[in-house]
Amino acid sequence: MGGLEGLLSGFQVAFSVEGIIFVFIGVLAGTFIGMLPGLGPISAIAVMIPISYGFDPTIALVMMAGVYYGAVFGGSTSSILLNAPGISGTVATAFDGHPLAKQGKAGKALAIAAISSFIGGTVGIVLLMLFAPMLASVAIAFGPPEYFALMLVALTAIASLSEGSLVKAFISGVIGFMFATVGIDAQTGTPRFTFGMTNLLSGIEFLVIALGLFALAEICFLIINSFKEKNNIHQNIGSLKLTKSDLKEMKGPATRQSFLGFIIGVLPGAGATIASFIGYIVEKKLSKRPEQFGKGSIKGLTAPETANNAATSGAFVPLLSLGIPGSGTTAVLLGALLVLGVQPGPLLFEDEPTLFWGVIASMYIGNVFLLILNLPLIPYISKLLLIPRPLLISLVITFCMLGVYAISFNTFDIYLLLIFGVIGFLMRLARFPAPPFILSFILGGMMEQSLRQSLTISEGGLGIFLESPIAMALFIVALLSIVIPAFKKKTIT
Repeated sequence: MGGLEGLLSGFQVAFSVEGIIFVFIGVLAGTFIGMLPGLGPISAIAVMIPISYGFDPTIALVMMAGVYYGAVFGGSTSSILLNAPGISGTVATAFDGHPLAKQGKAGKALAIAAISSFIGGTVGIVLLMLFAPMLASVAIAFGPPEYFALMLVALTAIASLSEGSLVKAFISGVIGFMFATVGIDAQTGTPRFTFGMTNLLSGIEFLVIALGLFALAEICFLIINSFKEKNNIHQNIGSLKLTKSDLKEMKGPATRQSFLGFIIGVLPGAGATIASFIGYIVEKKLSKRPEQFGKGSIKGLTAPETANNAATSGAFVPLLSLGIPGSGTTAVLLGALLVLGVQPGPLLFEDEPTLFWGVIASMYIGNVFLLILNLPLIPYISKLLLIPRPLLISLVITFCMLGVYAISFNTFDIYLLLIFGVIGFLMRLARFPAPPFILSFILGGMMEQSLRQSLTISEGGLGIFLESPIAMALFIVALLSIVIPAFKKKTIT
């Protein structure tokens, strides 16, 4: 199936009644979740995995992708109104968005955020449509050595780009690898790290770890660290209309950050958070009036909102074309695809063209839905921030346990869920990043398989990794992704 034919089939899926309904459900749920401080798209997608059982994989991914970019789109609301970012990708939005709200221009700030998000998301989708098939056609030549090196790059990048200590990031990744080896070895049939427990022979479910590390760990913090200050929603948000001067000021940052955000999103380990911060910094350096940033600058609000939504589209390039997640959220999406029986990678474009193009086409519809939701309905949607905290906590805990139990109908998985919830909570207390853990767990099995296949081909010789120019280049990139951040931290200190 050619590119144009595949795209047409994708639009047939996206414009079907079922496709439109699930795109709307995804972006609506994502918008709500993005607005609620502390509940990000990772937890939402993890919770939706059991719900999607029995669905067509294309429809399921369309819905979960809608949750992803919908949460980034909607996360700006609480950042602007409350100075409490709904997700990490909208932290930079609060720098200038909240000052605008305090100046009585909350309506304008929300409109700028919605339009910037729409522009960044739409440009990102166009670039995704153009470059994802190209990357897939190049990547189809990848063999086991190249895949091993590529996965190593993904893991080192996510570790080096994590907040805090680089050592802690790698420790987190190693622990993830350890849990990935639990169960029966597919090659030898030997039980590994099961400690005689039959419940562990099939390994640990991805959903158990995802919900424990993200959802339950977050709930623990919501219970223990309740808000010390009561934040009041701005009842009078003002007009949503933008002047020609405002639109002119938005034009430059929106254009530049659409492309820059997409490029950053493609990089394994980057994602919307880093894209938003880099976009903000770049525009501040390019601005003739940098002193206005942080005080209600339109450019300062446009840049991160455009970049983070473009990055969400860019993150789908390595996910769909190479089977490598570009962020923590796409790592969870990768796990969801594997649960649904779909193997992302170079062959996805040829084997599952309807899924490949259906997801891309659905993003056009999703972005239009998001613009419709976030412009006229934001004053009313913001009232959702008044949901009582005890009710919110109870619903999330119940949903997590029901979701895990629905997979295997085994109470042992619920105990594991609680254990990983405690592990995730302790990791956050000690500032051990969770993304390297979840990425290592997801990629651990595939990485081990690629290494074994490579050594089988070379009859145990490591020279096979040196014979491939692509593998060597990727090993160098992996090394640089470790050395450069460590060197920068030393020079700063």
